[in-house]
Amino acid sequence: MKKIVVVSSTPRKGGNSEILAQQFAEGAKAAGHEVAFVSVRDLGLKFCIGCMSCQKTGKCVLDDGMNGLYETFRNADALAFASPVYYYSVSGQLKTFFDRLNPLYPKENNFRDVYLLATAAENEASAVDGAATAVQGWIDCFDGARLKSVLRGIGLEGKGEASGTVFARQAYEMGKSV
Repeated sequence: MKKIVVVSSTPRKGGNSEILAQQFAEGAKAAGHEVAFVSVRDLGLKFCIGCMSCQKTGKCVLDDGMNGLYETFRNADALAFASPVYYYSVSGQLKTFFDRLNPLYPKENNFRDVYLLATAAENEASAVDGAATAVQGWIDCFDGARLKSVLRGIGLEGKGEASGTVFARQAYEMGKSV
């Protein structure tokens, strides 16, 4: 059994990337893994202030929902980040979340495999390239971590359109195969 953390970074409850995150989580649970599901919109997330105190203490000086997550992330075997594509990159919420994961660096972390579940209104798979690059940039800060797979949920413009699609099935299977 692996410990998996799934992060939904959409500000929209029931949004397309959240649907893919939920399907990934369900697939991972079906495979017998322990899954922690994090919705960024529920954390009261504040912006990193760059004080670097976290490098000494392993936690953040800001009082929001992040400090309770660091051990969960350190002990996870795999991470999955779900994001809508905004202006050819990850959502601002996910970028802020990455910044706030700074207490994980450069300490020892278990996670090796990182997954991206991205949704875009555009029909071209390349619309997700910038989001994949943003996630890869975060991953590059951690020895041994790698971007294992990217799900490109394209052509999803309206809220909830991902439900019942091939992308939802792919997210489930991706979670199941972790």
